[in-house]
Order: sequence, then C-alpha cells, then structure tokens
Amino acid sequence: MPSLKDLKNRIDSVKSTRKITKAMQMVAAAKLRRAQEAAENARPYAERMRSVMGELVAAVGNSDTAPRLLSGTGSDEVHMLVVMTSERGLCGGFNTSIVRAARLRIDELRAEGKTVKIITVGKKGREQLKREYSDLFVDHVDMSDVKKVGYSDASAIAQDLLARYAAGEFDVCTIFYNRFVSVIRQEPTVTQVIPAVFEPAEDAEETSKTPYEYEPSEEGVLADLLPRGVATQIFAALLENAASEEGARMSAMDNATRNAGEMIEKLTIEFNRTRQAVITNELIEIISGAEAL
Repeated sequence: MPSLKDLKNRIDSVKSTRKITKAMQMVAAAKLRRAQEAAENARPYAERMRSVMGELVAAVGNSDTAPRLLSGTGSDEVHMLVVMTSERGLCGGFNTSIVRAARLRIDELRAEGKTVKIITVGKKGREQLKREYSDLFVDHVDMSDVKKVGYSDASAIAQDLLARYAAGEFDVCTIFYNRFVSVIRQEPTVTQVIPAVFEPAEDAEETSKTPYEYEPSEEGVLADLLPRGVATQIFAALLENAASEEGARMSAMDNATRNAGEMIEKLTIEFNRTRQAVITNELIEIISGAEAL
C-alpha cells in the first residue's frame, strides 16, 4: 500500500498535469476558431476553381493538345505520395489516421508492382513512416517555423512537385490529409492532384448550354490554370489539416483533463482511506498500551 506522502505527491502531480491539459485545451480552442474560419472560407474558392477547370476539361476533351498536367504521362508506374501531418503531437489520433491511410495506399501500390515515392509535410508523419518506408523518402517539408499557413507555403510545395513532374520523376501524385468536419470528427482524405482529375459537375447540363469563348484557347487557359489548381488544392488541404489538428488537440486535451479529474478523485478517496487506517492503527496502539499499564 502506498504511503500518505506518495499519495499526496501523486495527487499534486496529477493536478499539475490537469492544469497543463486545461491550458492546452483553451489555447487549441482559440486557434481552432481562426483555423476553422480559414478552412471554411477557402472551400468555396477551391470548389469554384475546380468547377471552372472542369468546364474547360469538358470543352477540351481528350485532344492531343491537352496540357500534360491533364493528359498525364501515359503511365502510372511511379506514384508520389504527399503525406500531410502535424509538427506537434498531443492531438489524439489525428496523425495516426492520415498515416494509416498512407500505409494502406503504399502497400496496395507495392503489391501491384508500382514504384512509390514519399514526401512528408510535418514531422509526425515522417517519424511514423520512416520506420517502415525510409527507403521511399525523397523529401520532407519542415513546417515547424510556420506560425500561420499561407498560400506561399502551398505554392512552394506545388512548385517542387511540378518541377519533379516535368523532370519525369513520377507519373501520379496523391495528397493525404484530414478534412475538418467538426471538433470530434476529422475525415482522412486522399486526393489525386497530378494528373488532374475532375468529376462531372451536378449542373453540368445547364452549364453546357451556356456558350463560352476562351482566349487564346481552352488549352492555353488550362495550361495556365492547372498549375494554379495544384497549388490551390494543396493550400486547401493545408488549411483543412490545420483546423483538423486544432480540433483533434482540443478534443484530446478535454479528454485528458476529464481523466485527470477522475484520477484525482480516486486518489483522494484512497488517500483519505489510508489516512483513516493510519489514525485507527495509532488509536489501537494507544489503547492497547493504556490497557497494558
């Protein structure tokens, strides 16, 4: 049985931990509001960007003059996976869910005989993946000094990917990130960004009836928009990841604070029982000594 001093030290230690987790929860809540607003504001722009490019793709079709970012290399043997995670931990299963989706994709591609290359954005994803796939790593993007995600960060990642694609280093590029749904729910999302893939719009019939004229041409406009589209998708993914990270951290710290409170209650009950037992033993010794005299 632990002594009274040991129990008192444990109670004080858990109380200190609860103060830290409560503070981290409040900080995450403050950051979440800004990150959530940024992610939600970026969604309409990203969706409209994809809608415009989808209309252009429908107009261009599968012509021989289609940009290479749209038509692809004609092969899918080499896959580049961009895994976006956080720089810090203490955010529940946020990083694990992204890494799990990446692992499934890596194993699936390797089983098909494909070549896989990995670029990680965020330290936590790199730490988890390098244990099994260190030989697949080609680059890492350090975001530890970035206090607020900006378009310039996404543009730098996009430019690096586009340069590698132009150099023939890969055929298909896919990004992995968490899409923010709510504080307690973040959806692991897998999106192919190179070559660009567009799903038919819901109002495709209405838009097809509207005549558009493009200058210099549909292919020329697409060639300019597609690189911007890659950067936009990466920027939206980074914003979604930032909001998801703060939401996951807020939820994890809230659970940790609750667990600390429950542990303090149990330790306090045990402390009181032990103290009562000590007092009872002392009384018995005093009474026994008095009777012996």
